[in-house]
Amino acid sequence: MPNLSLLKNRLSRAAWKRVVVVLLICAPFSGFAQYWQAGGFIGTSNYSGDLVQTKVDLKYTRFALGVFVKRDINRYLTIRGGLSYGRIAGADSTNRDTFLLKRNLSFRSPIWEGQLGFEFNFLDLDEKKITPYVFASVALFSFYPTTKDSLGNTVNLRPLGTEGQGLAAYPTRKEYNLRQISIPFGAGVKILLTENWIAGFEFGLRKTFTDYLDDVSLTYVDRNTLVRTRGQKAANFAYRGDEVTLGSHVTPGTYPADGTTRGSDKYKDWYIFSGFTLSYRFGGGSNAHNNWKRQKVSQCPRF
Repeated sequence: MPNLSLLKNRLSRAAWKRVVVVLLICAPFSGFAQYWQAGGFIGTSNYSGDLVQTKVDLKYTRFALGVFVKRDINRYLTIRGGLSYGRIAGADSTNRDTFLLKRNLSFRSPIWEGQLGFEFNFLDLDEKKITPYVFASVALFSFYPTTKDSLGNTVNLRPLGTEGQGLAAYPTRKEYNLRQISIPFGAGVKILLTENWIAGFEFGLRKTFTDYLDDVSLTYVDRNTLVRTRGQKAANFAYRGDEVTLGSHVTPGTYPADGTTRGSDKYKDWYIFSGFTLSYRFGGGSNAHNNWKRQKVSQCPRF
């Protein structure tokens, strides 16, 4: 009687050998008609953090622009790199939560981002003319939170140290870095308009490792210490509840005691870019489009 376990192992090894042979045969042709893409992005930017009551406040949607370059490794995998610019903003005054209304803070910030990553296409774009895709990248971005005073003048928030950053009395609170790493990821869909032009729409989240996109994270520091070391202006913009208008159902407040909750560092801040893309496809060798089509039907053996 044959040994079924031994036979199964031999069949498994034979199957794996066949897969390896197929991959070795196909591998040289996976880059046979590699395309380059160069294009642009136009859309919107949003923010999620301590100054919004919901995950995202669409009232503070701002514009975003970008350029990118892509390299098709094969029909399904693409390397992507790009530069993007957007603006994010938020304000307590548009929320309904009493705590946020009393705090009365606001911010705005530019976002500059450079990213490098991969796309995975679910369908063959040349065959189907349309494909959904997902992407993941690593990015370096910069930000600079500011706000407006009661006269409409721009005020830079980081130099004020509104939560005691850089003060000897609060040694654990360091000045936050304005250049940070983020992890962009998301999904989109693209359409092959012609052999060379590709249009699409993309939605991308950005996970950051900072809680200071909005200059808010922890607790209030002692007001007198803040005034003595950073000036009255720092205290004025650490808490703006005394500026609440008389017409509001929230009465003006006074600067909270040292250690009172100002924000929450439980979750880091996020930013979001979404919008439309248009790119021009080129390269891939002579007659690349037809070569790639022939490659798919004739070069790789089938099981």
